[in-house]
Amino acid sequence: MELMLSNLVEAKRQIQSTIHKLKETVKTLEVKENPNRYKSQITLAQRRIEAFEISVFLIEREISNLSENS
Repeated sequence: MELMLSNLVEAKRQIQSTIHKLKETVKTLEVKENPNRYKSQITLAQRRIEAFEISVFLIEREISNLSENS
């Protein structure tokens, strides 16, 4: 169980790092000249951010459940 907990913590850290990078990518694309040209890339990045944020929520819930049961 300890290994699973540490794996979840590391997965959460990696996902949060990816979220941060995606948010920076969106900011960069939005300030470019003619941001409409990058609309599909911005939308894709925003959808990925949402999916990863759900993942973080679920990982945090699982970490909490594991911590309570140990």
